[in-house]
Amino acid sequence: MAFIRLMLLGLIACTAAYLLISVYSRSVRRERLEKRWAEEHPEGDDPVARDAYIEQGMADYQRGFRRKLIWLVYVVPLIALIAVQYVVNVN
Repeated sequence: MAFIRLMLLGLIACTAAYLLISVYSRSVRRERLEKRWAEEHPEGDDPVARDAYIEQGMADYQRGFRRKLIWLVYVVPLIALIAVQYVVNVN
C-alpha cells in the first residue's frame, strides 16, 4: 500500500511540475515572439498582424519538439524509480 501511495504522490508532484514548466515555457516563447516582432517592426505596425504573427508562432511551438521534451518530467522519474527498484531487488 505504501508503494501505491508513493506512486500517487509522485504522479501529483510530476503533474504539478509539468504544469508549471509548461506555463513558464509558453510565456517565455510568447515573450520572445513579442520581442522579435518589436525588433522587426520598430514603428509599431498593424496590431492585427502582430497578433497573427504571435499566434502563428505559438501554434508552431505547440507542434514543436521543445514542447514534447517537457514530457520528460514524467519519464525520467519513472525510469529512475524502476532502475532503483531493479537494483535493490537484484542484490
